[in-house]
Amino acid sequence: MKVVGEARSLRPGDVVSLILRALRVPWMWVGVGMMATAFFALLAALSLFNVSFVVPVTALSYVAGAFGGVTFLGERVNRQRWLGVLLVAIGVTLVCLGNR
Repeated sequence: MKVVGEARSLRPGDVVSLILRALRVPWMWVGVGMMATAFFALLAALSLFNVSFVVPVTALSYVAGAFGGVTFLGERVNRQRWLGVLLVAIGVTLVCLGNR
């Protein structure tokens, strides 16, 4: 949104203008491609494994988000959030161990 700007109003002309500006941003297309890849990877995982396994494992995105924020964006993550990330990782591990 920093590149595209915000919508002036919700009138159709302003909304169309916003969408056209967004379509010209290359990083938006990278994001769309990555989302499509993630979607098809999820479909592939669902075709191979039970939903009761796949859906909890998708919670690893919270772990990846925390590490990615620290690594690539220089964000600070406090202890409480790291504890939450650890609990998510433990939960996913328990799900994986329970599906053997």
